[in-house]
Amino acid sequence: MSTYVLVHGAWHTGEHLELVADLMRADGHSVHTPTLAGNRPGETKDVGLSEAIDSLVDYVIGAEIEDIILVGHSYGGMIIAGAAAKLGATIRRLVFWNAFVPNNGESLMDLVPAHYKAEFDRMAIASPDRTVTLSAPVWREVFFNDGTAAQAEVIAATLNPQPYRTFEEPIELPLNPAEMPVAKSYLNFTDDTAMPHSLPWHPRLSSKLGLFRLVQAPGGHEVMFTNPKLAASKIIEAGRD
Repeated sequence: MSTYVLVHGAWHTGEHLELVADLMRADGHSVHTPTLAGNRPGETKDVGLSEAIDSLVDYVIGAEIEDIILVGHSYGGMIIAGAAAKLGATIRRLVFWNAFVPNNGESLMDLVPAHYKAEFDRMAIASPDRTVTLSAPVWREVFFNDGTAAQAEVIAATLNPQPYRTFEEPIELPLNPAEMPVAKSYLNFTDDTAMPHSLPWHPRLSSKLGLFRLVQAPGGHEVMFTNPKLAASKIIEAGRD
């Protein structure tokens, strides 16, 4: 069986991936769900992208795990791209799950629609700690489009503000993802509208991986809650040799 590290997206914690992780563990896999710097309850929000990446690297080294399938959801794609450059042969495969794929010098804000950037800029300025959140309508209609309103409300209450520096800071990569000598997959849930389909996850971002395996299934951005069994099976499919 394989060792997976599941990296959460913005506003989330590792705990939000535990439904999926438990199903994968039941299938015999070892699964880790760390929470990144900037999203840990009670810790400072004065965190940038490089510090979030380093927190994942520190977790992997501290846990003494190797031969890892490293899975990044959404913002987590920025994190796994940066961590792969530092962890080298420790990583067996990278899986970008409806995730951002950055080239060297790009920030997450370079990869989102202009209306997101304008909204997040406004929120960060208004916030006392330069964090951003998701509005209730965006969460319900865009992120949680395949779940119920009641379920969306429950999960929304568990999210935490995201440090804006993690979105603004350009990533530093010695190699762009297409040039990285590691196996790569892109997992695309086709009903995911967190990126509008005019600026899609796939193929707009997946194509930046160079040679990669594509795995697709129906589902939205928060499929880890709306259909965790499907999410678990597709992550395993994306991660297999």
